[in-house]
Formats: sequence, C-alpha cells, structure tokens
Amino acid sequence: MSALRWIPAVTLLAMLAAVPPAHAQTKPTRQQKVLADRDKVLSEGFWIYNDLDRGLTEARQTGRPLLVALRCLPCEECVKLDEELIEQHAEVRPLLEQFVRVRLVAANNLDLRLFQFDTDQSFAVFFLNAEGTIYGRFGTRSDQIQWADDVSIEGLARAMEGALELHRLPAAERGDLAAKRGPAPEFPTPHEFPRFREKYGPTLNYEGNVVQSCIHCHMIGDAHRQSARDRDGALAETVLFPQPHPRAIGLVLDPQTRGTLRQVTPDTPASRAGLQPGDELRRLNNQPVLSMADVQWVLNGIPPEGGKVQVDLRREGQPLTITLTLPRNWRRSDDIAWRASSWELRRMALGGLYFKELDESQREKLGLPADRTGLYLQHAGKFAPHDQGHRAGFLEGDLLLRFAGQTFTRETDLLRYALNEIPVGQTVDVEVERKGTVNTFRLEMRR
Repeated sequence: MSALRWIPAVTLLAMLAAVPPAHAQTKPTRQQKVLADRDKVLSEGFWIYNDLDRGLTEARQTGRPLLVALRCLPCEECVKLDEELIEQHAEVRPLLEQFVRVRLVAANNLDLRLFQFDTDQSFAVFFLNAEGTIYGRFGTRSDQIQWADDVSIEGLARAMEGALELHRLPAAERGDLAAKRGPAPEFPTPHEFPRFREKYGPTLNYEGNVVQSCIHCHMIGDAHRQSARDRDGALAETVLFPQPHPRAIGLVLDPQTRGTLRQVTPDTPASRAGLQPGDELRRLNNQPVLSMADVQWVLNGIPPEGGKVQVDLRREGQPLTITLTLPRNWRRSDDIAWRASSWELRRMALGGLYFKELDESQREKLGLPADRTGLYLQHAGKFAPHDQGHRAGFLEGDLLLRFAGQTFTRETDLLRYALNEIPVGQTVDVEVERKGTVNTFRLEMRR
C-alpha cells in the first residue's frame, strides 16, 4: 500500500515558510482565504459547494451514492490534512469519481437527525444515498498528536469501497441500514441551540463577515453540553463522553483498514469477550463497519448502564459472531482530555486550568522522583471567562494533591467528578504542591 498519510497543515506551512519570498507579500486575511477557497472549489467543479439539496438531486438523477464531507470554512485551527493530496491520490481519486461529492463548509443548518458524528473531528465524511440512507462514516479526530493512529488515506479508500459495495446491494438487503440513524436530537439544527440563536443564522453571510457567521462542528458539542449544564447542572455521561473511542473498551484498530484489530488491550471488555488481534470487524449490532467512526457511532448508542454488542467478524477468513458485554460505567474509561471541547468543561469545572499526567520529562523538569504520579498544571487560562484559576493564584507547574478532598491521576476523572458530583455555584478547596510547599486555593463551579 501507499506510504502516504494525512499531512498536518502546520507541517506544510512550516515547509513553505522556510523558503524566503521573492518579494514582500501581504498576508491574506481569513476572510480572503475563505472567499478564495469558495471560488477555487466552484471553479474546479469537482465538489458541489455547500449545497446538499443539489447533491441529493444529482444522486437521484444519476443513481450514484453521495459522499458528503463536513469541512468547515478553511479551519486553520483544526485542519489535519492536505485536501489536494487526497483528491489527487492515485487510489482515492477514482473512488471519489464514483460518488456525488458534496462539501458542506458550515454546520449552521446541518440536519442533526441525519448527520450524527463526533463533533470533535476536524474532517467528517458521510456515505449515503439519495433517500438519506447512511452507509457509513469516516473522520479524523482533532487530537494534536495521536490523530494519525486513527485514520489514513488507505483507510478512507477502504471505507469508500465499502460504501460502494453497500450501494450496489438490492434495496431489499439494505433494511438494516435504516438503523444507522440515531434518536432525534435535542435541536434539529445547530443554529437553533439557545447559545446560537441571537448570533447565528441558518446560512453563511458571504456579503458580510462570513468567518464570524460560521458555526463550526466542534461548537455543536459545546452548545449541547452548555444546554445540558444550564438545564440540569450535571452532565449525563452520554453527553460528557460522546462517541466513545474504541480504545475505551480495549479495541485498537488498524487505521489502514475498515475495522481490523491491531491490538486488544488486556483486562478490558474486548479481551474478556474473546476478541483477538487480526479480527476483522464487519458489523456491530448488525450495522456495517466502514471505519472507526462507525464503531464510535454504534458505541454511542450503548447507555452508561452497560449493554451488549453483537460483533460479526472474520477471523482467519472464517465468519464468527461474538457478544461483547459492556459493564456499568463503561464510558468512564474513555479519555476526553484530548478533545477541543474539553476547554469549555475546564472553564465550568476547573476555572480554566489544564492538568496533564506527570511523565518522565515533567518529573525531571520539576525535580521529582521517577515513581511520582499524578497531575500537574500545564496551562492556566489568562483571559475571561477561562481565567478563574489564574486569578485564584494557581501557577503552571503546580502539582495537584487534592481536589475537594479527592485525589486523581487522570484529568478526565477529575472533570467528571467536578462536573457531576459538585453542584453549580459551590466553591471547593484545591490543594497543590509548589516547590515543596502545599498551597490551597478555591474554585467555584461555574455554569
């Protein structure tokens, strides 16, 4: 297979920046970049730009499936790939040409009854037909370091092949795919969330400030959590741990495949069920697996109280069905600290403080013994409304000892406890160690 992988935009930009310009140039504004991107896509004509209705019409007329890419306005904060590399890739380009291709550049009026996905992804792809039957999903996580463990160009090609296979099935054999639509969301479109109603409309404002008129995908998750916080105070674990990563139950997938297991973590629900490295996941609860995003989607439907997942797989070429049992509180094994949306959770629960697990380099930097574990303060927000911790006296490098009398070794567990065990408005004592001295500061749980 090709050795090409997703290329971080920052890497490409750094390479370009290393070459001095022949003459001074004015750096284009974000607004100019967005308008230039639209003009480029429209002039090339390879993608239908921001018009799902046109894509559905063309799919009905041609009989081809749709590939809908949710890709915000050129998003410099979370971009994870070079689009031209994908479009010109020798294996991917011929597959793309078999789809009606639609690029949606804003989430403002996105149909959340149809498009259900991990909103912390920076590039989400849906495969569907003109009737709105979802064949599968593909996407990249926005983690700054580990995203390449989850996706690849080869994986995208395999997902596209799988979608084309499903599209060729007789209609009578697609019945199970109807279940790939989840329950009705709280709000049918993002611009209807309370926090967006006054600021955003259903469409982009290309005549004015188009950048500021865009609701980005990650903002949907923020709005969902804020709505729950305003309504209930605590955050249900379905809200706090959305679209669980397969690693949370012990599944490590090979990103170059649709769903082949690279590793099964010992002493996890996956290992206890008998899943093995090399197993090819074909269906989960009878839903086809085209990529890791489909595994996340199925897991997202399992309640925090636990449940069973029927796993249809192939092992050494032979079909096999295994029942995977998820115990109570299984979602808590997931990691949410990598998510961009966790910054809003830190504002609510930690006063804008960002804690990380001690590693060898940080222990050495702070002069700590090799066996010291726990959390240290990597960053304290300096600007409102994320500056409560900074104003309270916390400093980067502080070692967390106790939060409201409790000890923690994962920031995810700290966030869950603070958000769901301590009422909004209550103030808690937080003990930290700084250069051998114990200091106590206070934080208020915010809405």
